[in-house]
Amino acid sequence: MLDIKFVRENPDIVKENIRKKFQDQKLPLVDEAIELDSRLRSAKTEADSLRANRNTLSKQIGILMGQSKKDPSKKDEAEKVKAQVQEQAARLAELEALEPQLEDELRKIMLVIPNIIDPSVPIGKDDSMNVEVQRFGDPVVPEYKVPYHTQIMESFDGVDMDAAGRVSGNGFYYLMGDIARLHEAVLAYARDFMIDKGFTFCIPPFMIHGNVVEGVMSQTDMDAMMYKIEGEDLYLIGTSEHSMIGKFIDQILPEDTLPRTLTSYSPCFRKEKGAHGIEERGVYRIHQFEKQEMIVVCRPEESMDWYEKMWRYSVELFRSMEIPVRQLECCSGDLADLKVKSCDIEAWSPRQQKYFEVCSCSNLGDAQARRLRIRVRGKDGKLYLAHTLNNTVVAPPRMLIAFLENHLQSDGSVTIPAVLRPYMGGKEVLIPKK
Repeated sequence: MLDIKFVRENPDIVKENIRKKFQDQKLPLVDEAIELDSRLRSAKTEADSLRANRNTLSKQIGILMGQSKKDPSKKDEAEKVKAQVQEQAARLAELEALEPQLEDELRKIMLVIPNIIDPSVPIGKDDSMNVEVQRFGDPVVPEYKVPYHTQIMESFDGVDMDAAGRVSGNGFYYLMGDIARLHEAVLAYARDFMIDKGFTFCIPPFMIHGNVVEGVMSQTDMDAMMYKIEGEDLYLIGTSEHSMIGKFIDQILPEDTLPRTLTSYSPCFRKEKGAHGIEERGVYRIHQFEKQEMIVVCRPEESMDWYEKMWRYSVELFRSMEIPVRQLECCSGDLADLKVKSCDIEAWSPRQQKYFEVCSCSNLGDAQARRLRIRVRGKDGKLYLAHTLNNTVVAPPRMLIAFLENHLQSDGSVTIPAVLRPYMGGKEVLIPKK
């Protein structure tokens, strides 16, 4: 969410940013916000003036009533002043009722106006215009056929989609045996990887209040993703970023305690509405999964440095598991409204012979901090808004697709890279059961 003062003083910049995000339907909102802000400031100024005048008149009444003991005519003057106070009181009550109404209307508009994107963001309408920046590791296409990921899992008796469908419906799964163990091994390794980078491990709440949801994401994303608990002001998290950033709501952080670097484990729940192609079936696009996340709360001047560090951590993690990846810069039209800059880390799929998303790193500037009132007290005592960032460390079971395809051997076995063997009981290879 932008500062209304910035919008008021830079309407052309805000409108040009909306055009760059191909959201021209939002252009009228800028003028509407400025008009509402003007009305609100006028109402507050008038109300403040009436309150000050009321205090002055009240003192005048007291003086006149004191003088009326000697001069009865002063009582009549006092009554006239009282009538004036009552008249102004009615207008003041009107203004005091109007102020929260205008504030609410203005806030609703400000929540919809997108954040200002970084100048380095490529301009494009949708994800087809995202730009490949660099590759890490050589993508390999084996001479033998790589089966669909659920077929690989089934060869180890490692997945049961049918039973999950009977129990929970489409978009759910049972993982079993070596595949379930591999799933947990990847999460445990990712946890320790981030702890070794200096991040504090955390297990957060898996449900959050509506005001936190509003603070961490746009209304559009909220409607498309979040499950609401019926009869409660609680939502199931779609990613632990939501509750991790929410941890700092209404907090004033001493500057010398920054940056706050946290890595969190959580289950994630998403609606995932809409039809999806064959490649997004199986365990690729699902309603429930588990994830290791990283978030940073820092000073504004440090946020771009942290952005670079965070996406590189993802690359390092995947390369340590011998999976080729690439960095893809998200274009303007593919950025969620709160984001200043974002990139995806995509893993190589030998079966599809292309890359697919496994991590998403985002710098949100002060957008979440403004919504959640996350402030920093500088050494000079002044307050300013923090910057927030987030990135996926690893999100199995989607990550398992990349892992299994890249480590599958011609005989159907799957090799285990050295970094994961301590989490797999020392196993170097998984042997299929059928």
